[in-house]
Amino acid sequence: QVQLVESGGGLVQPGGSLRLSCAGSGSTFSAMGWYRQPPGKHRGLVATIDSGGSPTYHDSVKGRFTISIDNAKNTVYLQMNNVTPEDTAVYYCHAVRNFPRRFDYWGQGTQVTVSS
Repeated sequence: QVQLVESGGGLVQPGGSLRLSCAGSGSTFSAMGWYRQPPGKHRGLVATIDSGGSPTYHDSVKGRFTISIDNAKNTVYLQMNNVTPEDTAVYYCHAVRNFPRRFDYWGQGTQVTVSS
């Protein structure tokens, strides 16, 4: 069975840093990433990375967040620097499996709150 388990969320002050981790198990994945859902808004892309290490970022986090992947551990990370209150959201880990057919997996979500 495939599982995605997030960790690292919590309360952080504006300008601070936080690192999220997502450990996948039960499959190998062609890509992993992070989405977030702020209060009162729809879920949207934060960043994705494929197994070759090529990242994609939403404009709102470019230059502040860095996504990385450890393929041997099926673990994706999101380093969040210089956070702002607008980064407050539930962050969801996402993974894609392409064989035998495309399937998307989601973690349960972890809360990130940016506040003084």
